[in-house]
Amino acid sequence: MRGGTTIRRSLWRWRRNPLRRREDVLEAWILLIVRLVIAVAGPVAGVLASHAAAHNAAERRVQRHPTTATLVSDASSDPLATSATGGWVDATVRWTAPDGTRHSGEIPVDEGMRAGSRVTVWTDSRNQLTTAPPSVTRAGVDAAFMGAASSFAVVAAAAAGYYGARAVLDRRRRAAWAHEWEDISSQWGRAAS
Repeated sequence: MRGGTTIRRSLWRWRRNPLRRREDVLEAWILLIVRLVIAVAGPVAGVLASHAAAHNAAERRVQRHPTTATLVSDASSDPLATSATGGWVDATVRWTAPDGTRHSGEIPVDEGMRAGSRVTVWTDSRNQLTTAPPSVTRAGVDAAFMGAASSFAVVAAAAAGYYGARAVLDRRRRAAWAHEWEDISSQWGRAAS
């Protein structure tokens, strides 16, 4: 029975009623549009953002590839700085690209690695150092998060728009009520005389 009461209560703005104002009808239309936006645009935005994030991660996995590099010098640093970085230090490495050109760059490696040690680095299509691409699992989690965040953003924007419009309409209703009370109060004085 509670569901029927809720539906009747939400439809009062649509019924003919001498107390219904233009602001009430306008609020009903805005509420209907907001509910449609939440029901349709929210999920669509979530799905689109999820697919875009998954596509971006797959693209990064295709464009980046692992390469074996050689450490140029011993990896050691100041003991105070090493404790702040968790045992990682920046060191220079060299690698040969698939086209035969030699490259060098700096990457974080474990402290204490010796010159000549082999490490795996990730390079992009221009043979520049880059970060490792996200794993399939990580890409899935990121895509799900982006989808949920986009859906939430649409819902939040729609709700904020509704409550903003409602605040404006409430202000107009209060002004109309105040004007009507002034008219009625002026008539009360005349009726008594």
